[in-house]
Amino acid sequence: MFVNQNPVDKAQFKKVSGYVTQKDTLFPLLTVEETLMFSAKLRLRVPPAQLSARVKALIQELGLSQVARARVGDDRVRGISGGERRRVSIGVDVIHDPEVLILDEPTSGLDSTSALQIIDMLKSMAETRGRTVILSIHQPGFRIVKLFNSIVLLAKGSVLHHGTVDQLGLNLRLMGLELPLHVNLVEFAMDSIETIQKHHQQQHRQHHNTAEGEGEGEGETSPSGKLTLQQLFQESNKEQSSNKVNNLHHEEMGINHKPNQDSPDFANSRLQETIILTHRFSKNIFRTKELFACRTIQMLVSGLVLGSIFYDLKHDLTGAEERVGLFAFILTFLLSCTTEALPIFLQEREILMKETSCGSYRVSSYAIANGLVYLPFLLILAILFTVPLYWLVGLNPNFMAFFHFLLLIWLILYTANSVVVCFSALVPNFIVGNSVIAGVMGSFFLFSGYFISKHGIPSYWIFMHYISLFKYPFEGFLVNEFSNSDKCLEYFFGKCMVTGEDVLRDAGYEEESRWRNVVVMVCFILVYRFMSYVILRCRCSQRGLKPAFLL
Repeated sequence: MFVNQNPVDKAQFKKVSGYVTQKDTLFPLLTVEETLMFSAKLRLRVPPAQLSARVKALIQELGLSQVARARVGDDRVRGISGGERRRVSIGVDVIHDPEVLILDEPTSGLDSTSALQIIDMLKSMAETRGRTVILSIHQPGFRIVKLFNSIVLLAKGSVLHHGTVDQLGLNLRLMGLELPLHVNLVEFAMDSIETIQKHHQQQHRQHHNTAEGEGEGEGETSPSGKLTLQQLFQESNKEQSSNKVNNLHHEEMGINHKPNQDSPDFANSRLQETIILTHRFSKNIFRTKELFACRTIQMLVSGLVLGSIFYDLKHDLTGAEERVGLFAFILTFLLSCTTEALPIFLQEREILMKETSCGSYRVSSYAIANGLVYLPFLLILAILFTVPLYWLVGLNPNFMAFFHFLLLIWLILYTANSVVVCFSALVPNFIVGNSVIAGVMGSFFLFSGYFISKHGIPSYWIFMHYISLFKYPFEGFLVNEFSNSDKCLEYFFGKCMVTGEDVLRDAGYEEESRWRNVVVMVCFILVYRFMSYVILRCRCSQRGLKPAFLL
């Protein structure tokens, strides 16, 4: 990356620049003020009072005072208008008051009035704050063109014009192109791009013939006869007699090519980032009706329905078989009904990649916050599901057995959540993710030990039994229900022939495996969480490895 023909440190450049993508990557359920405040907390190291003042001033500058407390919204969630949403996106990337602001088609998808308002606002920012604003645009309106200080006309990576709008009009007339009445000059130039390219090719061909025999190398152009950005950069190097002024300007902007050791790459510590991100996650979860309200009702109703179906099971062999079937269904239900959170995780991934690419926070802070925020939420779901189910069915009446059952339900929900987080970091979209997760869960259930025992599984498939997410909670349910039980499951002439301990012994389970299964489930959670972190870290690193560009 080069600024004024000098290499700069990327971490330092992130602090003095902002990049607004074409797509508005925002949390739809946060308000405008909350969105900007969280961005300020993550990117600025100032006292809370100054943060609040900075956000209020920016909202005023962006013209968003009337919608400051309205939700951002998106295609599915009702919120602010498209133009206002684009202003919020710009606000997120100028919250740290960058010297350079780069925008990718900021008027894309907006009506002419909104597009003009956006460009006019950017023009005002450039003039009042001395900020360099660079943007790409394909169909600028007449009034928008009048606001530009300089235009670069590109075709296939080559520069056809770099200068003011008036200079562009003069060049077109020199080429013999007359601007029709009531036609935008820039649009006319874009429509005449092939003619301009041919003119440049003829000019360079004549220049090449004139200079033939005087040497080759530095004077070569691209095969099409047009100067590329890299060639223009090299030409400007030859014309630059001294870089002292540029170097001084770099020091003022803080983008000198040597990293500043006294200035950390992030505004907050990892702990502070985790706290801020956890707070933001919690707001999104509790405002997402599909994830919170519907999931809460689903778990409560499911517990009541299952409790009524398996109400007061008998303590005999038939009742034991029905309990085993109930445990298998609980596992299938809890581990397979979590894919509704997949779209939310995919949306968060896009925001994560954008925010980490501009140095807002560490990927590890996101991974930790994402893991912590779901613990209380899933505990609430586990309690709502377990309390009616456990006592209606008449499972082990021991109070400690009840708490162990609740712990297993909580861990099952958290394991399923961790699996979805892991695959949401890996898959490209919801359809692929849903298919992959369904296939993985089905395979794990097949090798859980319910359909076929461990001894009946072929040796070349036995590894699936040990990595199955169903195996360990299923064993935990059985041990919790039948161990240390004084209930007799079958009598013969008044003598107890089969007890719960006998059922466990025949299945190869022992009381000692009670906490071992819990430990293994916790290990599964940690492994899937760590895998999701590694995948996200790789994705964010690849996004940060972009070709160098010149300013």
